[in-house]
Amino acid sequence: MLIDLNEVLKNDGRIMSVEAEFTEKVFSSKLGEFPIVDSTPVSLTITNKGNRKLTIVGNTRVTVAIPCDRCLEDVNQTLNLCFEKDADMNQTDEERRIALDEQNYIEGYNLDVDKLVFSEILVSWPSKVLCKEDCKGICSVCGTNLNLGTCECEPTDLDPRMAKIQEIFNKFKEV
Repeated sequence: MLIDLNEVLKNDGRIMSVEAEFTEKVFSSKLGEFPIVDSTPVSLTITNKGNRKLTIVGNTRVTVAIPCDRCLEDVNQTLNLCFEKDADMNQTDEERRIALDEQNYIEGYNLDVDKLVFSEILVSWPSKVLCKEDCKGICSVCGTNLNLGTCECEPTDLDPRMAKIQEIFNKFKEV
């Protein structure tokens, strides 16, 4: 959704409050494509600080289906996004893009809410996602989800880098 910033730029000190829909259904990045399960409207307050400088304050909640890092089952992760951005409308589009963390969510006099929320999702992306703390993962041989049952596969050999440590443990078992 695009928000026209001309109205708030007319007078110094002017404040505009807007609720905008986040319309994206899929979050696509270099990490992959993840379905957006739910989102709340983006609540924005845009303030003209004078001299064509804006402060954009907003918040929203977005729920994204992300695969568990161990078993690959989808986990609904809710991201509570709260942000505050400053934009200098005296700058060219290129200067503003560099100043706005390389995200081009203001083009001309339009604020692109979807691009703004996209950049906030990227910043808030969790480093590790688990379906539960004690997730058992998947079998490295057959791919069975070990949370749902067991498989008949032989335990795999240890990582060759750990072979020396295994030898030490075996020596202590013999004593």
